Amino acid sequence: MTSQSHHKLRAAAVVCAAVVVAGPVPMTARAATAAPTPVSSGVVAPAPAPSPDPFEDLTADQIADRAVTATRSAASLRITGRIVSDGQPLAVDFAVDDSGECTGLMKVEDGTAELRRVDRVTYLKGDEAFWRASMTSQGLPEAQITATLELIKGRWLKIAPGQAGSEDLGSICDLKALLADLDGDGAERRGLTRGPDGEVAGTPVATLVKKKTDGETTTVSVAQQGEPYVLKMVREGGDEPGTVLLSDYDEPVEVSAPPADETVDLSKLAPGTAA
Repeated sequence: MTSQSHHKLRAAAVVCAAVVVAGPVPMTARAATAAPTPVSSGVVAPAPAPSPDPFEDLTADQIADRAVTATRSAASLRITGRIVSDGQPLAVDFAVDDSGECTGLMKVEDGTAELRRVDRVTYLKGDEAFWRASMTSQGLPEAQITATLELIKGRWLKIAPGQAGSEDLGSICDLKALLADLDGDGAERRGLTRGPDGEVAGTPVATLVKKKTDGETTTVSVAQQGEPYVLKMVREGGDEPGTVLLSDYDEPVEVSAPPADETVDLSKLAPGTAA
């Protein structure tokens, strides 16, 4: 996954920490995310290649081209994994579709939060540890953190289109933008080599390897059965190591808005306004 994707997947904690208390603040979109689903290491389980090999006559770069084309055509998918971005370990578990709706869990340090996006409205519900870590990272004073926690405790923060943070948080659920990152720098898909075939979640895969001079190695696993989807991406070494799994291609993403009496509108959190 590209650095740009990493930063999108860190947007929730930083954006929300600012918009809950202070309204719009210029910042780099970053996402703190969490997934309870265990993610395996970067080692791809060995497995016999299908016969015949669907990629037999293709170079590693050509396989990558096919994989990117197929993956970008997906109407929905699930993203799970653990990554490091800007030195912050993150875990992700999101189901996203091409209509902009998504549902998933987030984690930053010891805190956990759930994000939903329905009809362009974003809902975020975090535990105290999540909000405290998020707001502390913004340098907010303890009194302000405590007051804000009282307002949002046990409730979903509702962020409508046009409100502060809506666009940045919405980018987490923008499937087309996330998949476009796969093709953001065509040079990244050149100079690949094909490694040993393997298996991801029971599906035979071809492995494509890219080694950089700085010691960073990226391994991409491409399905050898059905559509040549990217099923796994592993980055070792470098500043942003991690493992990301892509699954549930074209499966429906079921998400619903929380009950109105369990939400608090972002506009109600302006200083001096009761929730």
